[in-house]
Amino acid sequence: MSDKLDLHNIRIVLVNTSHPGNIGATARAMKNMGLRHLYLVDPEDYPSAVATGRAVSAVDILESAVVTSTLEEAIVDCGLVVGASARSRRVPWPLLSPPQCAEKVAAECHNNKVALVFGREDAGLTNEELQLCHYHVNIPADEEYSSLNLAAAVMVISYEVRMALLRRVGEPLARTDSSHDVASAQGQAEDVVVAGLDWDVPRATGQQLESFYTHLEQVMIDLNFHDPENPRLLMMRMRRLFGRIRPDQMEISILRGLMSHIDMLNERATRNITVEQQRKERKNQNLSQSEPQV
Repeated sequence: MSDKLDLHNIRIVLVNTSHPGNIGATARAMKNMGLRHLYLVDPEDYPSAVATGRAVSAVDILESAVVTSTLEEAIVDCGLVVGASARSRRVPWPLLSPPQCAEKVAAECHNNKVALVFGREDAGLTNEELQLCHYHVNIPADEEYSSLNLAAAVMVISYEVRMALLRRVGEPLARTDSSHDVASAQGQAEDVVVAGLDWDVPRATGQQLESFYTHLEQVMIDLNFHDPENPRLLMMRMRRLFGRIRPDQMEISILRGLMSHIDMLNERATRNITVEQQRKERKNQNLSQSEPQV
């Protein structure tokens, strides 16, 4: 049955894990559910014999694990990023239950790389890290003791993903079911899942989105719309907006082109130059950059 499941685009990402035993236990949980790709962001103690011992027969998961310095590196090529969060945030973010998360992963993993991100044992993911995620997922544990072991949390989500994929075995990839709608953080708005074959262009990757956000922020600063010294929650809300929209790579290219045109208009207005002068300067600049260096 495992051979029929499309799991190769799904990765588990652990951020700044402090205890190596949790890394090994996570590897074991992943292999139980057929997942193979483990990314470790700045682990405090790894490689470790403790991790190897806890992995038991999942040592191969550890041996192929990718270690990165930042979360951005771990999700750079991912079109869907879901971060585990146990806390309510100042700015609500699109929030999924484990089954909703699994259905979204199952619907998109055929043509998008997917990252399921889990934070530190004691503090979870930071607000900045959660802003890198399109969605947050919350495991509704009992309020009296809601703290889950890291590997247990990975197992819960991995199990739900496996069950969602098993339900799709033998079904057309483009099937869309209204029962798979995803509630927003307020539980009101609906986000209909668009399955892989329904879309003509892949989702924008993490790297493309981060470059877009950097460009967007600079444009807003240049237009005196955004004050980086008093940012309030503007960029967080912009991230939430575009994370909810989930633009594809062509849409991001169009938006970047639009912002580049705004850059040119702003430059002409600021320097009081004509279109012809600007074009000539840019042509000369391109020629100088293309000249071979001696």
